[in-house]
Amino acid sequence: MQDRTNSAIVADYRTVTGRSAELAREAAQYFPAGVTHDGRVLDPYGIYVERARGAHKWDADGNRYIDYFGGHGALLLGHGHPEVTAAVEAALADGTHFGANHRREVEWAAAIRRLVPSIERLRFTSSGTEATMMAVRLARAFTGRSTIVRLKGHFHGWQDHAASGFANHFDGTPAAGIVQGITEKTKLLEPGLLDEANAVIASDPDIAALMMEPTGASFGIVPLSPSYVAGLREITARHDVLLIFDEVVTGFRCAPGGAQELLGVEPDISAYAKILAGGLPGGAVAGRADILNILDQAVMNRRGKEKVSHPGTFNANPLSAAAGTACLGIIARTDATERASALAAKLRNGFNEVLARQGLAWSVYGQTSGFHLFTNPAGRDIDPLAFQPLGIPRQELSTAFDARAAGRLRLAMLNRGVDLNPRLGGLLSAAHSDADLDETVGAFGDALASARSEGLLPR
Repeated sequence: MQDRTNSAIVADYRTVTGRSAELAREAAQYFPAGVTHDGRVLDPYGIYVERARGAHKWDADGNRYIDYFGGHGALLLGHGHPEVTAAVEAALADGTHFGANHRREVEWAAAIRRLVPSIERLRFTSSGTEATMMAVRLARAFTGRSTIVRLKGHFHGWQDHAASGFANHFDGTPAAGIVQGITEKTKLLEPGLLDEANAVIASDPDIAALMMEPTGASFGIVPLSPSYVAGLREITARHDVLLIFDEVVTGFRCAPGGAQELLGVEPDISAYAKILAGGLPGGAVAGRADILNILDQAVMNRRGKEKVSHPGTFNANPLSAAAGTACLGIIARTDATERASALAAKLRNGFNEVLARQGLAWSVYGQTSGFHLFTNPAGRDIDPLAFQPLGIPRQELSTAFDARAAGRLRLAMLNRGVDLNPRLGGLLSAAHSDADLDETVGAFGDALASARSEGLLPR
């Protein structure tokens, strides 16, 4: 826990986060790496948050932060939206778990289907990882084939079938803890190459489905062109291969109907979580009725086939259903999605103006309500205000600059009251304000200056 550097950034952070330091020392007695999510690792320790409201959160020392972590993407409406909170409180008063069907799960499903026309049937899960796991199982059961095609760098939760080829093992070898047989039934494609996708899919009759993040790896850190996504839809349809959209992040964020509405491309199966449950735990697998009905015992009896089993103690939990229904109702009748996207565009531009003034050949890019920091590891000659990520190799876009420097820059932003994600990007909510954006842009300029003074940035 002790930092042996002479960093003023670290010293300033320690000065104002004493209670977080105490909690981090205690957490280290219980949790591997002292955290409950890999994305919360931060040197010397992360902040411990006590409460949140709107676009802000407050840590155990009383420090206020403008939040761009956004509940890992779950909070399009911001923290503690009063309508969502009221819905959860009403559900809580009725009971947390009935072990039975309930009215709120039906209302939740109806709210989802109103926004996403491709959904004919759905099943709720407890998380996005569970939703993508079920999507893969349904695809295999429906097609009678075993192989799944994925795109390198695309994240589909921590399930076994998606562990290799996300952050490492791009050669298809098993990641730690994964058996060889699973990776043998996975094919990894380089994103953006339609000819490669067509050749792989055409040559293997055992392919059940292609699973992808429709806007690109990690919500567009490595973006995909709309024509590429449309091309994959045509190729998979031609070869009777199912197309699975992982809309865990993009669902209801790219547009009220998700990435499929934004791109005009309809998948066979979709996986959802995050915004779906209004900030509470919850996910769903959804899509064509003939595929989802593999979960229906009566239907499968008529087909003379075995159904796919789907238990789950917290599927469609009443509190999650209440939060999700309220959240999706707000998205349906307001401009919340559009507002978050407009704010993100303004913030990206503000960041890039700072980079241009400071002479840094970096850029902040993204689409809809997200932003990503490109630190230009190959030293390209770029204009921050005119940078186009399409065409930049995946390895460059997905490789952050020196991890130590990135961590210090994130600390420098925290010192100035701004919480970014570990890659120094983030997500906007409809609760952010122009004043939040102005403060954030000012903090970014100051943080860059601090990092440069410690020799962490190019001069």
